[in-house]
Amino acid sequence: MSEANSGDTRLDIWLWRARFFKTRGMATDYVSRKGVRLTRHGETRKVTKAGARILPGDILTFYKAKTIETVEILAPGERRGPATEAQALYRRAPEDE
Repeated sequence: MSEANSGDTRLDIWLWRARFFKTRGMATDYVSRKGVRLTRHGETRKVTKAGARILPGDILTFYKAKTIETVEILAPGERRGPATEAQALYRRAPEDE
């Protein structure tokens, strides 16, 4: 089953494609060491495996650049493109949540 057909993708690849990390290796290392909170269908769990599958509609929460990032995944993405393309992969949660 390919990523493009199923709509899911690996967590580390998505974080890299969305430009939260400069390299896929950095994304993999971050997830393995610190973990990311994944919310799906109202259930939240900590994910420490870079290969965890994520889907559009999932919400990720993680610590990055001295702030807590909370983003909703809108699309898995097909490549690591320019910043404008990467920003279309997610929507930031409002600050007051």
